Amino acid sequence: MNRSQITSAKRIVLKIGSSSLTGNAGSQLDITAVEKLAEVVAAARSRGAEVVVVSSGAIAAGLGPLGLTSRPKDLATQQAAASVGQGLLIAQYTQSFAKHAITASQVLITTQDIVRRSHYQNAQRTLYRLLALGVVPVINENDSVGTQEIRFGDNDRLAALVALLVAADLLVLISDIDALYDAPPTHAGATAIHEVANISDIEGITLGGAGSSGVGSGGMVTKVDAARIATSAGIPMLLTSLADVDKALVGAELGTCFLAHESKTTSRLLWLAHATTTQGSLVLDAGAVTAVLERGTSLLPAGVTAVEGDFKAGDAVELVGPDLKVIARGLVAFDSDEIPVMLGRSTKELAIAMGPEFERELVHRDDLVLL
Repeated sequence: MNRSQITSAKRIVLKIGSSSLTGNAGSQLDITAVEKLAEVVAAARSRGAEVVVVSSGAIAAGLGPLGLTSRPKDLATQQAAASVGQGLLIAQYTQSFAKHAITASQVLITTQDIVRRSHYQNAQRTLYRLLALGVVPVINENDSVGTQEIRFGDNDRLAALVALLVAADLLVLISDIDALYDAPPTHAGATAIHEVANISDIEGITLGGAGSSGVGSGGMVTKVDAARIATSAGIPMLLTSLADVDKALVGAELGTCFLAHESKTTSRLLWLAHATTTQGSLVLDAGAVTAVLERGTSLLPAGVTAVEGDFKAGDAVELVGPDLKVIARGLVAFDSDEIPVMLGRSTKELAIAMGPEFERELVHRDDLVLL
């Protein structure tokens, strides 16, 4: 197997999960795990690579000091645990990286920092500058004040979006499971899959949820979803364990390598597909569905039968067919309250009746991604 996509990477996003950092539920932050990760980062940097770390573990690290024995289910206690654990987490990273003469920085982000384009660009500038200064950014969701991202988010998806954000050459997910298996790894006869050329090749595999430690929120499903995002952008992904990651990064056939697509989707469209939160929807007639899906056209008012939601020009909206099945996502050019009078009318008709500024698409093809 040729693992040149891994060994040649010059910018690596490395994500480590809660179970790898803290062990069993209720335990303290595992200092030896952070030390091991620091060694891996130092070795990669010695080979000329830049590294960004996406770290889970804030909530898990706060469990022990608060006397909790498992991940709390209520949001307020999760936030409290994150508030305690985040300080412990970054303090240990700072200390462990310093042993290798590496400066670490803390970057806390929320979903909004990825969803909103202006925030996205600000985060990108900050991370690029940190890398230029030789710093290793340690990124985590801002769980102490977050809401939806704690309950529904996961750092596997976050890591994939960060890989897009910094134009990484490689995404590495470190898990308590050392690879993707063709069956649950606890089952007799389960075999590790060391290479995935296309996500469609593993569609028949049963994927597990969060690990047995009880402190994580992801699972194999979220890791495969992260691989789908990254590889679509031309970024390969390595799934491995903390024990194996150093050897896998220098070419050992360990873990699972998800190969990057040769024909990659632009990061802007991947941002639109995976990082935006839609504010409403446009219902298309059958002809418009065909035009968008098969002919690659922009969406015109004539092909829209209804508008749902409250949104402003520039917001992301879903495009749905007559059966209400979502077919695409795009950035709309008009406010929701402007659109009803435009429905079913040609752009030329609208220009005559309402002015030349209405002679344009509802969603331009360049601002549209098929789902």
